[in-house]
Amino acid sequence: MELKKDSNTVSIDMLLIVHSEKRRAAQGTHSDRQADPGALPQRRGGLQGGGNGMQKWQKIEGNSLNGNLADKQHPQQTQVITSYDNQGTQLTVEVHPRDTMPELLKKFSLDKRLQGDKNGNTRPRQPGGKDAHAYPWDRSSLKSMPLDLQQFEKLDTYASQVTVKSGLDELVNDLLQEAHSDLERVRAIWIWICHHIEYDIEAAQEKDRQAFKPSNILQTQKTNCDGYAGLFERMCRIAGVQCMTVPGYSKGFGYQTGQSFSGEFDHAWNAVFLEGRWHLLDSTWGSGLVDTATSKFTFLYNEFYFLTHPALFIEDHFPDNKNWQLLKPPQSLRQFENNMYHKSEFYNKGMLSAHPDTPVIRTVNGKATITVESCAPTPFMFMLNGKQEHGLLSLQKNGMKLDVYPPTMGTHKLQIFAKGSSDVYSSVLEYTLKCNYVDSGVRLPSELHQPVGPSWFSEQMGIRKPSHPDPIIHTSDGRCSVSFGVEEGVSVLASLHGDEGPVTEETQRRYIFQLQREKRTELKVQLPRAGKFALKIFVKKRQEPGNYAFVFNYLLCCSNTKVNWPVFPESFGNWGQGNELLEPLSGVLPANRNVPFKLKLPGVAKALVKGQDTWPLTLNGEGYWEGSCSTAGCQEVYVMVLENANHNFYSYILKYTVNDQ
Repeated sequence: MELKKDSNTVSIDMLLIVHSEKRRAAQGTHSDRQADPGALPQRRGGLQGGGNGMQKWQKIEGNSLNGNLADKQHPQQTQVITSYDNQGTQLTVEVHPRDTMPELLKKFSLDKRLQGDKNGNTRPRQPGGKDAHAYPWDRSSLKSMPLDLQQFEKLDTYASQVTVKSGLDELVNDLLQEAHSDLERVRAIWIWICHHIEYDIEAAQEKDRQAFKPSNILQTQKTNCDGYAGLFERMCRIAGVQCMTVPGYSKGFGYQTGQSFSGEFDHAWNAVFLEGRWHLLDSTWGSGLVDTATSKFTFLYNEFYFLTHPALFIEDHFPDNKNWQLLKPPQSLRQFENNMYHKSEFYNKGMLSAHPDTPVIRTVNGKATITVESCAPTPFMFMLNGKQEHGLLSLQKNGMKLDVYPPTMGTHKLQIFAKGSSDVYSSVLEYTLKCNYVDSGVRLPSELHQPVGPSWFSEQMGIRKPSHPDPIIHTSDGRCSVSFGVEEGVSVLASLHGDEGPVTEETQRRYIFQLQREKRTELKVQLPRAGKFALKIFVKKRQEPGNYAFVFNYLLCCSNTKVNWPVFPESFGNWGQGNELLEPLSGVLPANRNVPFKLKLPGVAKALVKGQDTWPLTLNGEGYWEGSCSTAGCQEVYVMVLENANHNFYSYILKYTVNDQ
């Protein structure tokens, strides 16, 4: 068909596409986890249309059908009209100079730069049954095809260092110098985009359409998810690899647990055709993150979103067409909204599953229990309403268990963090807790840190074979004894913490008396009152500088209101291995009394007790040093030892205080 206007001959080509299901109103706003929460929706030029057949005009740039809307264009320039009817039928009309090749024909031609695949397929085939993966995830792999990431190391290094010299064609040609298969071509393009293109917050806020054009992206090296997906598709097509842009909903930046999705789509990603199947990836989320406080983008490469297993990809990506889920069976939008969202770091750090598997959970008798299964021993921590309180987290060989006791009724935010090979904890799960009952008898000490109870981690730190493997110790008389093996060269320190007096910073170690027996350490504990206390355990390698490191704690519970134990005597550094105190165990002695002493002090030459006067101790046949001391006229009493008979220097090992008269 020809149309004459202003003596310029033009041709009109028409492309009719019939969709199996009605399109949504738009492949609309493609903000994502990196978008500013205040950014307004943006529309994708040329792909937006209403069911009333309203037309949108656009200028084609190069070989792409995406470009800027134009109210008026010169007839010598290529023009495209795209329209949809109520049944979802798409009609695209192209007006172009007669002597030029139609862009629509180029788009679906056998030109090597734009062909769908090497078999001559001119259009990417739609996903079908052979592309579908089983749902739920079978735990076999994080990827949708077998990959050895180590084989990509050389290619990744090369691709990340390629620079833009002129245009997109030359960039792709440079990237493909080290790529020898479609998989490697896709990998090279992925690596380059993830390491060179940053998220453009300003363009997203200002709805700057120029930011989505490949030429502008290469110039500024900034865009948003529209631009990421469009650029990736364009580069793949230049490389001769079938690629599609997939719009949809995402659980990205600003997502609230349990929220519903409606209206325009908020994200875009890609599907690539490799080895006879479609695979999914998201270069926007693979490139980095935006700090919500500073609105600054940081490159932080995320391997998880490269050829992600569809059963995992569906957790935070819901496409406009269910076929692009690549799942059997596909998930509904309601299922997407209600399913548990495991963040990418959940899988990056080796997590396998979590229970409950719903984002909103209700407490039972004021308590909620969460368990996580992991591939290997992993450190965890949690925060309830932004604080590490009101919970008991115990590490297990392959996971963790967390019991949470919300302090008030209502809705609470629970975050779970995990630490991988680095020293940084990353958020892996978020729950919304709904509590309709509070058990006032389960108030945990604020100083009860995580984790509770011995585990693989305490064994790694040199503490072995504990006498109490469980994290909670109940005592009826306010006393208990805890022991464990200690690796050679490791020192142990313990302290007791409660929310109310009389335990203070000065006395938190005085309610614990530490004994060394061969390769085991024993902690004798006396509680000052009834209640719940945190018994913290610290370790330090003797030959290394620095402070003691926290390892774990026990929760000590006593309901006996008659309990009122005093502090133990204060021990000094010379209180050595094998020493044992039988009496007096109380660190506070009565005034004006003769107090008996009995201790085991292996290897010492002499021992004495010093008050106002000096009282020698004698060694009996059972190996104990015995004697007595008068507390008259003194405020402090010391036990002293002479370690070498050839010396005259006595060392302090124990200190008692004397009650005022």
